[in-house]
Amino acid sequence: MRRRDFIALAAGALAWPIAARAEEISRVHRILWLSTASGADPFLDGFREGLRAQGYVEGRNVVLQSHYAPGDPQGLRAIVRELKAGDVDLVVSSGAATRAMSAVTEIPVLFAQSGDPVALGIVKSLAQPGTNFTGTTFLSLELAGKRVELLKDIFPKLRRLAVLSNNDHPGEPSEWNATRQAALALDIDPLYIPFFGPREFDAALATVAEARADAMLAFPEPVTLVNRTRVAQFAASQRLPSMFGWSEYCDAGGLLSYGANQRATYFLLARYADRILRGEKPAELPVVQPEKFELAVNLKTAKLFGEELDLSSILFRASKVLE
Repeated sequence: MRRRDFIALAAGALAWPIAARAEEISRVHRILWLSTASGADPFLDGFREGLRAQGYVEGRNVVLQSHYAPGDPQGLRAIVRELKAGDVDLVVSSGAATRAMSAVTEIPVLFAQSGDPVALGIVKSLAQPGTNFTGTTFLSLELAGKRVELLKDIFPKLRRLAVLSNNDHPGEPSEWNATRQAALALDIDPLYIPFFGPREFDAALATVAEARADAMLAFPEPVTLVNRTRVAQFAASQRLPSMFGWSEYCDAGGLLSYGANQRATYFLLARYADRILRGEKPAELPVVQPEKFELAVNLKTAKLFGEELDLSSILFRASKVLE
């Protein structure tokens, strides 16, 4: 079901000529983009490109408004409380903003969620959302184990792995359990270093520094994403080879990442936006999971570790190499 729906979502984006789509979109639709990103959300451009591929032209047949509240969930909730059916046709919640939207029931909400939307309580199941929410989730327990394996491949001496984990993240217990099992199977001692939201983030980094780990893995989620440059610099300063979930972390200086291409996923998410704006119900549109993943390597960061790392086993598999 998930694979078929994701392929259909991708194929559907190219099914009709753009000109034909533009002609069929006869009214101006209003879309609100909510994000907790600091400054412009890096994934908004991907969604905009996807809308254009569906025949939407900003200012002509769609108005896309954005609202940012970095580190301010109360600010988002204030916006949400003021939302009424008819004010906007669709809300797109990026990352952690989805949690603030959970009280909205009358307006369709499209999300890209790094955690488990079922655990968050916004859908009844991935196959049958049954609510006004749908979208995509990046959570994959298979990826959790694969990230540990890749880190072990390039750093055979790895014995103690610090796992930086936000336990305010839906689905986090399952992700930690999958990571723990993968580490133990490779004779690695996983050091669980949890934090609860942004306020405990500094203390968590201090705990990592004291843990005497050989390497660090940070789960992909909004707090570490917003602080990706800081986390990458911290890992380098502590001489910890680092593994992350998305290539944006490597762009910021992280050593390795393995996961879905978020920008491409937001591009495809615009297809769901089009279907909802044309009258389909989110309750009947399955939550999809990407099944194509990219491995990113930052060679500049790798040079900091010299001969401690052996990249020969993964460079030929890398989708993105930063020099």
